[in-house]
Amino acid sequence: MELSDNARKVLERRYLKQDDKNVMETPEQMLSRVAVSIAQVEAQWDKNKVKEMEDRFFEIMDNLEFMPNSPTLMNAGRELQQLSACFVLPIEDSMESIFSTLKNTALIQKSGGGTGFSFSKIRPQSDRVKSTGGIASGPISFLKCYNAATEAVKQGGTRRGANMGILRVDHPDILDFIKCKADNREITNFNISVGITEQFMEAVEKDAEYALINPRNKLEVGKLQAREVFDLIVEMAWRNGEPGIVFLDRINKANPTPHIGEIEATNPCGEQPLLPNESCNLGSINLAKFARKTASGWTVDWDRLEYVVRTAVRFLDNVIDCNKYPLEIIEEMTKANRKIGLGVMGFADLLIRLGIAYNSVEGVEFGRKIMQFIQSTGREASRELAEKRGPFPNYRGSTYEKQGMLVRNATVTTIAPTGTISIISGCSSGIEPLFALAFTRNVMDDEKLIEVNPVFETILHENGLYSQELMELVAKTGSVSNLAQIPEELQRILVTAHDIQPKWHIEMQAAFQEFTDNAVSKTVNFPKEADKEQIEEVFRLAYKLGCKGVTVYRSGSREGEVLTVGDDTVKTKASQGATAKKHSPRKRPQVTKGQTERVKTGCGTLYVTVNEDDEGVCEVFTTIGKSGGCAAAFSEATARLISLALRSGIGLEQIIRQLKGIRCPHPMWQNGKLIQSCPDAIAMVLENYLVAKEDNSLIISNNLAKEPGFTTCPDCGGSLKHESGCLTCIECGFSRCG
Repeated sequence: MELSDNARKVLERRYLKQDDKNVMETPEQMLSRVAVSIAQVEAQWDKNKVKEMEDRFFEIMDNLEFMPNSPTLMNAGRELQQLSACFVLPIEDSMESIFSTLKNTALIQKSGGGTGFSFSKIRPQSDRVKSTGGIASGPISFLKCYNAATEAVKQGGTRRGANMGILRVDHPDILDFIKCKADNREITNFNISVGITEQFMEAVEKDAEYALINPRNKLEVGKLQAREVFDLIVEMAWRNGEPGIVFLDRINKANPTPHIGEIEATNPCGEQPLLPNESCNLGSINLAKFARKTASGWTVDWDRLEYVVRTAVRFLDNVIDCNKYPLEIIEEMTKANRKIGLGVMGFADLLIRLGIAYNSVEGVEFGRKIMQFIQSTGREASRELAEKRGPFPNYRGSTYEKQGMLVRNATVTTIAPTGTISIISGCSSGIEPLFALAFTRNVMDDEKLIEVNPVFETILHENGLYSQELMELVAKTGSVSNLAQIPEELQRILVTAHDIQPKWHIEMQAAFQEFTDNAVSKTVNFPKEADKEQIEEVFRLAYKLGCKGVTVYRSGSREGEVLTVGDDTVKTKASQGATAKKHSPRKRPQVTKGQTERVKTGCGTLYVTVNEDDEGVCEVFTTIGKSGGCAAAFSEATARLISLALRSGIGLEQIIRQLKGIRCPHPMWQNGKLIQSCPDAIAMVLENYLVAKEDNSLIISNNLAKEPGFTTCPDCGGSLKHESGCLTCIECGFSRCG
């Protein structure tokens, strides 16, 4: 595989099989593991096809032409074998349903899936509860309950799950829902979206009232001025990007199995509308790999693209049968509809290679053309599978039967964000424009590395423009806009997300949506100075152009964000007022309080004491082995420097990030966690201490308030970007939604 150093690090960190100490497989062995597992399904119809399809599946992944979603890469051919990324679970208006679904959510998130819910069936706050004679607490209280549960469940022991919460616009509690994430410290494990109806949008256009309906008895309980509700959605989206909006009636109009049920919710990033208790597995084609240079210029290898689409559809259909589902009811619903979601990544890279500007009519039309090709080819592949294997079981009564169209899968295409798999594939994410042409990565405290987009770098070399000095200049803003060293013709095609006017984001989303069965995950980026009227314009345009939903993000609008390119750095409350001057540590207080934790390390048993005073954590002590030994000396030196840093205003999370993951020759296991060294053990104790404080709603000071969002990646310390409602690390692929 042609992998970048960064891609290899991501694979080693998140995907490759490991034992207690070491990585146990190469990237190629991972792909072979996946290909062998998925190809075994072929034996149900033709045993002679197993080896052929195994080779084909391996080939398109090894060429980085196609990648399945992360759970498939991680789990196929292993004991877990949970291969789906997206789940939607039902919540009915009863305590039994609410907490049964919560239990199921924990099981799904433990296995690596993201979950979506509609809270619209829960009776409103202060409504009557007949069985107890009390009053209801309302959907938002249970949304917060689900959020708290997610905080405790880590996926694969490494990261928390992601959720989508949706409430219909005609629910009586809709105003409180729209405002429930006004404080960025609230409901941090959920993206939220308002379920918009056609009736509501018509009322907005007419500046009329619309009815609020109590879901308990379906009775009208009041009216609201539609324009005022719409303005509130715009206001909150302008403030911090939430809520997004999903057009529920439009989604259900495209529902291929309306006889089975109504679609109420989507997965966390909004691209996969699903029926209750339904799951879907996704995969994406790397369009950058299909650019070919001919005598007349650059073009697309349509024949190869057709081959990969057909192979990928077969791969994803096989996944449905070799998947181990977390719940029997989900297995039944998923196999009854056999939805798959084939999408794309590397689209922005392909446009640049073809010399087409993203923000142009030509760019939008090309997006429409290539997605139409993928859609038609994918459906043809699904039809061929249906002829051999039969259509999906719920085919009778579906829109396909009414149209006389035989297909194996109720849906074939989805445009997903592709955060981590695009890093592995070395390409741009989904259909998003480039985040930055070049950016500065912090390798160590005093060492920086400039990361350059490979297509951009190649074009500069081809035009004799590449230089280290130019790269340093581009890395300051991430863009070449108005840069004298770059010809205008190249500036036209080398655009980044913030170079593009918002209307082009929506135009591109709508073009892909036209030929996508499910939905399109896309963020409409706004500069910091954008006003609310611009947000409103995009919402209206998304509705007008046929999108199924829309998410906006105004740069710097979330407290806690630090932009990774440019000089317009948005600081957290914790870092406001910080300067480059030298720090003097405050004096050690007379009295401190704290706790000691014992950790087994390869050097012996390490005791770590963490003390705090009224201003927060102020010192760390360590004890290991006999005094005078090397291990004792190094651990004591580490503790002294940590204490000095703490009293100098350095945040505890920053210290943890520097120590975490340091390896020594003798790692040890303790309580199911690998302790890689004494510094790693100290980091673990500090992290446990910090988590315990957060869980008790306390604030760690040292200039480190409990941050509502990340400033840097908590896994690798890299740079974060905001995409499809999630914070995503552009270095290691870590993501967190909400």
